[in-house]
Amino acid sequence: MYYSDIHRRDIANGTGVRVSLFVSGCTHRCRGCFNPETWDFRNGQPFTEETENELLALLAPDYIEGLTLLGGEPMEPENQRALLPFLRRVRAAYPRKSIWCYTGYTYERDLLAPSRARCEATDEMLSLVDVLVDGEFIESEKDISLAFRGSRNQRIIDLKKARGTF
Repeated sequence: MYYSDIHRRDIANGTGVRVSLFVSGCTHRCRGCFNPETWDFRNGQPFTEETENELLALLAPDYIEGLTLLGGEPMEPENQRALLPFLRRVRAAYPRKSIWCYTGYTYERDLLAPSRARCEATDEMLSLVDVLVDGEFIESEKDISLAFRGSRNQRIIDLKKARGTF
């Protein structure tokens, strides 16, 4: 997996001050996407053990509320496979910090049911994520007044509450 960027202190992509990882690779290619350079699966730099260690160190301060995954598309199967071992490390090191994940896939239709997004890593990855922002960005539904999402169709799902309700 490759990643495009790391935001060390991000307040736009989840609650509180967060560390955000922008992964590379996205097949949605939403019209009006704010980050089209991340569509390319080889954009940026390789996601290595050194990258993981850097992110774990960035998460250490008490004022950091958690980690946000976005991109690109964290829920592309090849990205899930690379992110899952890292998320296990994050949970082990920081069990009280929250993990947010932005995805163009829809929770019920694409991540819980058989689809092109589901793979052997999906269920465990979802079990490690606290908040999922789902749904493709739809330019005609763009609303800059929304907190933590770009278009009205996107949802902020508290996965701790949602598990078992779909």
